[in-house]
Amino acid sequence: MTTSAEIAQNPLLAPFLPPPASDEECLRFYRDMVRTRTYDRQMIVLQRQGKIGFTIPCEGEEACHIGAASTFRPEIDWLFPSYRQQGMALHLGVPVEDLVHQMFNNEKDAGSRGRQMPVHFSFVKPARWVSISSPLGTQIPHAVGCARAMQMKGEKGAALVCFGDGSTSTSGFHSGLTFAGVWKAPVVFLCDNNGWAISVPTHKQTASASFAVKGRAYGVPGVVVDGNDVLAVRDAVGAALERARQGGGPTLIEAVTYRIGGHSSSDDPRRYRPEGEVLQWQQRDPLARFETLLGERGLLNSSMKKDLEDRARDEVLAAVDAAAPLPPPPLDSIFEDVLAQQTPRLVRQRAELRSELERHGRSTSADGAFPL
Repeated sequence: MTTSAEIAQNPLLAPFLPPPASDEECLRFYRDMVRTRTYDRQMIVLQRQGKIGFTIPCEGEEACHIGAASTFRPEIDWLFPSYRQQGMALHLGVPVEDLVHQMFNNEKDAGSRGRQMPVHFSFVKPARWVSISSPLGTQIPHAVGCARAMQMKGEKGAALVCFGDGSTSTSGFHSGLTFAGVWKAPVVFLCDNNGWAISVPTHKQTASASFAVKGRAYGVPGVVVDGNDVLAVRDAVGAALERARQGGGPTLIEAVTYRIGGHSSSDDPRRYRPEGEVLQWQQRDPLARFETLLGERGLLNSSMKKDLEDRARDEVLAAVDAAAPLPPPPLDSIFEDVLAQQTPRLVRQRAELRSELERHGRSTSADGAFPL
């Protein structure tokens, strides 16, 4: 397995290694990892209270998100995330309130206007964040297509596509890497290997020595990085993105991390996962590890840590207070945002719907139960 220290020896990546992170950058990385975990835990609370229908936790994977997002250039790059990358949105400048509006699917859900499942974010600004899709791996060929388009147009950006280890078993992974390798497309494949594809462990999913090694069959260089080390992820993804922007082609990065919680708020990982394994990985908590580094550099103490945690909690709770009372979007908004100009048929259908709403009123959910 390639370690983060060995990346500098890789002739494909070495010329584009990022500079050492400054004190200011390190503090921002830590702050946004704290914000991500605070937000994540509050969404679990809201789901358990029945206030939102669903959430997908990312505790334990924060370093992957923040490290990768820190190298993304929203003015020229495109991001194709999976549904466990909320930390990337926060680090790229998406307000917490915008994430919470989407979780409630209320009238201020700017990305999907209440039409998507919770956690399926879409942001045009401040990041070119393409809408998340539920089926595994579908974003991979989309990212390659976007990268190919940039390549053909002579643009200097790159596409970053994120997915879990389970997505490497899909046809989207195969076709995406096939075409990326053939075209030398400017795309970086970031696989967050958190050990479990819902309840399927890695050893039952592949016989390969790693997921990164799979890139060889497609002519795509592969790198394995410590996914719980935010600076190691930053270096690996930053080097790969810069290589892609410079015309060096795609890279497959496997960030080895761990999913501390369940696959989703509907999942009970105790049914399939040994508790001892979880405890082992909790000893490698990316936040705790980075706290140690910051402490050694004189950048963090217990008082500063508490202040950051308090600020994150207040920020998230304020966002929840703002989002929770808002109603869902108007039902007839389903006719908007699809065509630039509505067809006569859609105009008639919208009028019919409004007439039915006036006669019968809008129905309400009986129990808020969620199917997944």
